[in-house]
Amino acid sequence: MPSGNGTIGASVLGAVRDETIIINHADLWHGGVKDTLPDVSRTLPETRRLMSEGKYLEASWHLTRTLKETGYHTRLAAKLPLAEIRLSMPGEHAFRQYRRSVDMETGEVTVKWQAGDARYERNLFVSRAHDCIIYEIKAAGAFLNGRIGLAFRRSEQANKAEKLKELEETAECCAADGYSYFAAANDDGTDYGAVLRWIPLGGSPEISTSQDGSLRFEGCTKGLALVKVFVKGDRSKDWYRLKEELALLDPSYESHLAMHAELHGRLFSSVTLDLGGDRRDRSNEELLLEAYEGEAPTALVEKMWSFGRYLFISGTAPNAMPFGMYGLWAGDYRLVWCHNMANENVQMMYWHAAAGGLTELMPALFNYYGSMMDDFRECAMKLYGCRGIYIPAGSTPGIGLPNQIVPVIMNWTGAAGWLARHYYEYYVYTGDTDFLLETALPFMREAAQFYEDFAVLGDDGRYKLYPSVSPENTPLNFMPPNNEPLAHPMPTTINATMDIAILKELLTHLIEGSEAAGRYTVETKKWRSILERIPSYAVNSDGAVREWIHPAFEDRYEHRHISHLYPIFPGQEFTKEEEPELFEAFEIAVRKRVIGAQSGWSLAHMASVYARLGMGDQALESLDLLSRSCLLNNFVTLHNDWRNMGISMNRTDAPIQMDANMGFVHAVQEMLLYGSRDLVKLLPALPSKWVRGNVRGLRFCTGSVSMTWDRNAGTIEAVLSADRETDIRIGLPEWADRVLTAVPEGEGRLSPAGKGFYRLRLLPGQQCILRSEALSDALPDTWLASSP
Repeated sequence: MPSGNGTIGASVLGAVRDETIIINHADLWHGGVKDTLPDVSRTLPETRRLMSEGKYLEASWHLTRTLKETGYHTRLAAKLPLAEIRLSMPGEHAFRQYRRSVDMETGEVTVKWQAGDARYERNLFVSRAHDCIIYEIKAAGAFLNGRIGLAFRRSEQANKAEKLKELEETAECCAADGYSYFAAANDDGTDYGAVLRWIPLGGSPEISTSQDGSLRFEGCTKGLALVKVFVKGDRSKDWYRLKEELALLDPSYESHLAMHAELHGRLFSSVTLDLGGDRRDRSNEELLLEAYEGEAPTALVEKMWSFGRYLFISGTAPNAMPFGMYGLWAGDYRLVWCHNMANENVQMMYWHAAAGGLTELMPALFNYYGSMMDDFRECAMKLYGCRGIYIPAGSTPGIGLPNQIVPVIMNWTGAAGWLARHYYEYYVYTGDTDFLLETALPFMREAAQFYEDFAVLGDDGRYKLYPSVSPENTPLNFMPPNNEPLAHPMPTTINATMDIAILKELLTHLIEGSEAAGRYTVETKKWRSILERIPSYAVNSDGAVREWIHPAFEDRYEHRHISHLYPIFPGQEFTKEEEPELFEAFEIAVRKRVIGAQSGWSLAHMASVYARLGMGDQALESLDLLSRSCLLNNFVTLHNDWRNMGISMNRTDAPIQMDANMGFVHAVQEMLLYGSRDLVKLLPALPSKWVRGNVRGLRFCTGSVSMTWDRNAGTIEAVLSADRETDIRIGLPEWADRVLTAVPEGEGRLSPAGKGFYRLRLLPGQQCILRSEALSDALPDTWLASSP
């Protein structure tokens, strides 16, 4: 069970006798290598020549092979477990009534059981108020006896343990006067470690020191462990500093919890949700067993939505690292894909944040990528001979140079443009003009500068982006004819639909933001000119939008990425009402994807796409599939089905990836609310199963909305509150008949704007209350009660 304060994470494994709590810190990374990037930009015209000659496979490898031949070697760092708390409490009786849980409203993890006539309970949380792990152990009907201390986290894999011997040899554990100390040396020459203060309470406690650096205790009825950590430090200085800080802390668990819960709870309760789930007290295992029968119970969906938000709130902070695949709960070394991956995964973990009222946690993403802009500029110039920025898909702190030297990564240029969407979204949801001027526009401008140099005009007067990749797919006609199982046989193409969509969105937002800020007047004309010459999307013979616009590349449906659906999700280029025929082509494209080729995160992505299409039942079905295939019993999501039951792609392992946890949150929110700068749809993809429910505090760009609905009765009540000046269209679902009452007198303006749509204008601080009820045919269709 995970707990965290955005910077420090604690993983409670929950054992009765020999308990382990793994400690992580956001800034602790290990094993990265940053090489000097050679200039291989000469390869771009050579690659394009090969593509023009139809030598696509040779072209695909040209940049990659050239870079490898120089001897270039950059390796990403990996998250490093800081230490672990080890607790041993030998007992005479077998346990009974064992329970473990996490209270998502407070961040408190509880483990409790009965042994003989005694009852035991352990509670832990990571304090936001004091940047400290607070760990309480108590007994009723017995005295506590055992051992507690800090230790090096050993790998559970034999091959890794052997490689870690050098690191482990730097570790030091000791104890004295009720304190346990741990430190080790990282590969950058700095120390990291922790200090634990043990406070026995009740009874007649005795405490002594063990040779392994732990503290022995007996005769108490309660004990409190307070743990502070350090990274990039010096053990001799930091041990003393942390001991002094711990000595000043109040030994009251309850007072610490109250201070922390207030800070944590404000974030967690920014949105509340009730989808009508029943028997919510069921354990995770009970909910999963029902999901295996075919449909995830609504109580599971509610809990997964809450848990994803809980993980995000606990796993990142405004001035910490962005949320990663393992959050703050890495349990081993050199974990699979523990870096930040920006060809889907980073973005998915932030889709939910703005609409979910968590924009204050988004700056970690911008600070992270902003800290490596010099690397990104160097990549653009030395790889492609372009100005601006090129962001490698994979990165870790301080390492923004190419590291995954394969064509599917090296030839994809869309990371900066895709990330720019999050920069602009933060601005439109917060209205922070300083951020727009100082952070968003400069980033977006440099992303656009790359395209200005990279894009070329074709003979048809339209721009060509090549090499171009649709992550991480290979066109069907370039797959090995013998079905050889290669991960990415030939991914390099011309005008991948996603690349075109990203460029179009980037320039649109850049022009819009520049005009709002009065910046880049001359460049705006150039960006408009590029926009006018971007090619249109294409549709294949199946009626599905093509994944690659260029006709030389055939669609391949057996793949987990659905990047070519970017124009409608995560993009908002057009709606069903605006372009119904093209919208249908995107629907056909997602339906064509083969379920057996999916992953946990792709099922979450698919759910969001179906929600954007207005297909709530299909969106919920995708979450059902995710729940049956890629969900552990602690509700952490996996990359693929660890049992290989045919729902997702097969692998010999099933790595943890919390991106699907976040994607699940967003998919649920997308079913309940669609929001762009000028359009808000209420309940746009409500599954038929969610007959009644309510949600409080979901955000649209300039305010918030709370809703209660009853689908059987055809009723909605919605309260829209404006934080800033609001001028939007409101769309109601088809099953909601008409608006009966609306804006209170003098509070704003509401007027019809087409069937099922209304125009709403509010000033900051104003509210609009909409009540929709089923009406008799005697009332005219245009009837509407509103203020003048």
